[in-house]
Amino acid sequence: MHSKHLIACLPYVERREALYGPLKSEGVFVWDCMYDEEYALAGLYELEHEALQRMREAAESLGRVFAKTVNIVQQADDALLLELGVPHAAFDAIRLQVDDAMPSPTVIGRFDFAVNNGQIKMLEFNSDTPTGIVEAFHVNGAICSAYGAENPNAGCAAMLTEAFQKAIDAYNESQYPVEHIFFSALDWHEEDAGTTRYLLTQSGLSASFVPLSDLRVTDDRLWVIHDSGQMTPVDVLYRLHALEKLAEDRDEDGYPTGEHVLRLIAERKVAVVNPPSGFTAQTKALQALIWNLHESGQFYTAEEHEVIEAYMLPTYLENRFADSSIPYVIKPIYGREGSGVTIVGSDGHVLAESGEEEYLDQPMVYQQYIELPSIQIETLKGASEGRLLWGCFLIGGKASAVIARVGGHITNNISYYLPSGLLNKEESK
Repeated sequence: MHSKHLIACLPYVERREALYGPLKSEGVFVWDCMYDEEYALAGLYELEHEALQRMREAAESLGRVFAKTVNIVQQADDALLLELGVPHAAFDAIRLQVDDAMPSPTVIGRFDFAVNNGQIKMLEFNSDTPTGIVEAFHVNGAICSAYGAENPNAGCAAMLTEAFQKAIDAYNESQYPVEHIFFSALDWHEEDAGTTRYLLTQSGLSASFVPLSDLRVTDDRLWVIHDSGQMTPVDVLYRLHALEKLAEDRDEDGYPTGEHVLRLIAERKVAVVNPPSGFTAQTKALQALIWNLHESGQFYTAEEHEVIEAYMLPTYLENRFADSSIPYVIKPIYGREGSGVTIVGSDGHVLAESGEEEYLDQPMVYQQYIELPSIQIETLKGASEGRLLWGCFLIGGKASAVIARVGGHITNNISYYLPSGLLNKEESK
């Protein structure tokens, strides 16, 4: 019997160890369990070729709409930036426009989609510091190989290399120094550090990993401080550290180091990946701006209006759903992993809420609710039912790998990762 059949026949616990044991041993994906709970599932979701193609078409079309909108926002006055929730300290940085070769508005982004009854609707655009990268670009292929399935993300890792090189070329052509390149994240955070190290490897760049704690601002430059006490200037920084968090960063003495770094970015003394324009695209308030322009028939071409109507949900900065029977979601504009999200039903009662308060001090958007499809999954705790959320990466402006997450009505940081394989074309007929 072929090994792929042996994998499928194993009891769940043994199958899971057979799949993720080798991945952990190689050291690239070591967070198959998080917060003392199972994160990566040992099942394989069967994805239809047509669904994959449609998600990628949606991602590329939406990417062009966001790029066009961000380009205008970068030229806007302070009032609009404040309305979009951009921290004042980041104004000059997000107005920075690099050479046209820069993948716009971001190098690595991920659209989150509800795919239900043939309909694809975007919930948000993670364009500043998306994760799920190792799972989509590396792990999914290994799981598909073990099952003998076709990997929907085959060949996508090469897109990361190309996108990073184009970003460096764009900075170089815009007269940035690009000699000293560093990739940085919280070194104690397995997922963040692992994701950053993986991207460093895939980038193909001559670069090094440094913990965020080893970065220093002095003499109006950003530096890496080494164990020897010597320092190296940072020309280009890949940072898995959200820009809105950077804007608030202070050192032990209370000095606003984050604001200083943002000023260095604005003064072209350090280049960052993702670029600040990725942060502009991240705010959910931008979805409200896009929808407002769409409803009023402004700014976009007829084709772009069709894209917005097809893939986006009505989203507002004020609650236009309160006196209607339309269910809706309340979201913090820079919230992540479902934190601070509340779903309100058609009767005005709360259907679900995250229970977390991390982002509740942020401005909110109000978005029409769309239910995620329900699927059956197998877990270490037994059979379970969950809600399926798809992510589709946008790499250098091109649609790329997809990733499936399974959670509740609100997809949070303890939701499962579910590998996916392409359904045989003959079987899908």
